[in-house]
Amino acid sequence: MPRVGCSASVGVEESKPKLSADKLATVVAEKLAATTGRPKPDIACPEDLVGKVGTTTRCKLTADDGSTLGVSVTVTSVDGDQINFDVKADDTASPAAN
Repeated sequence: MPRVGCSASVGVEESKPKLSADKLATVVAEKLAATTGRPKPDIACPEDLVGKVGTTTRCKLTADDGSTLGVSVTVTSVDGDQINFDVKADDTASPAAN
């Protein structure tokens, strides 16, 4: 899988900006699909993303063949209720579990 990195901005409707794990997974999948020109991958994120610069979380991409790839999400800026973040996929996938 090619090395992938991208940025995203998502507006949220709370006084303390936070993006739910499910919404984060959806946005990360959309951004990776747009960057690679491939269908949206299966992404799972374990926790909500808090809108604080420097906050990071790890999501997991699961490919059709069952292999997995880690994806780092890092908050780059927060503008009111808008959380801006970078997405970077790991260089190496883990093989599918047997």
